[in-house]
Amino acid sequence: MKKNIILFDLDGTLLNTEEGISKCVRYALEKFGIQEENQKKIRRFIGPPLFDSFQREYGFSEEDSWKAVAYYRERYDDIGVWECKLYPQVEETLQKLSEQGYRIGVASSKPEKFCPLLMKHFGIDKYFEVIGGATSDGKAGSKAAVLEDVLKRFGVTDKNEVVLIGDTRYDALGAKEVGIDCIGITYGFEQDMDSMREAGAHICDTLEEVMAYLEE
Repeated sequence: MKKNIILFDLDGTLLNTEEGISKCVRYALEKFGIQEENQKKIRRFIGPPLFDSFQREYGFSEEDSWKAVAYYRERYDDIGVWECKLYPQVEETLQKLSEQGYRIGVASSKPEKFCPLLMKHFGIDKYFEVIGGATSDGKAGSKAAVLEDVLKRFGVTDKNEVVLIGDTRYDALGAKEVGIDCIGITYGFEQDMDSMREAGAHICDTLEEVMAYLEE
């Protein structure tokens, strides 16, 4: 699979952010009197936009969903953002890709202001040419919109040169929508890998497998 530009999702792909996101979702839900003990349900918040997730998982109105997002941010912006860790093999993989001449970027549904801070915190910001996320003006909110923004910043003219590595169906569907390939990894937060396959993603269990696939 010969590619020149490798894009990574952030939550569930580069970083295990389950602790911080879970605590912040529960914090927001508690503001509405909801005590959620089912971690599988909480994990479904990791990846897609929060506004959509509160409506999908709890039937919130648009007004309450925005309130819930604001409550989530109360805790996340100062505390939750740092409650995460790199997945195994991430730094080694980024170093190898860089040494082999790949152009590397981040395309995350996380608010863009946090993405470079986290990359710098873990000492891996040096590997990325573009670090993109959801924008506060709403112009890049969906995964497809984030990807289009990142592709524009890379100056991509041939989408066949690009692949997204992600861990959820939202990554695979976003990649499909913008016309790029997707590699799905199984160690992240997706609970239904068939949904990724149906969206056209090639599935790998580890980043070592990803590297081998890229070199085919």
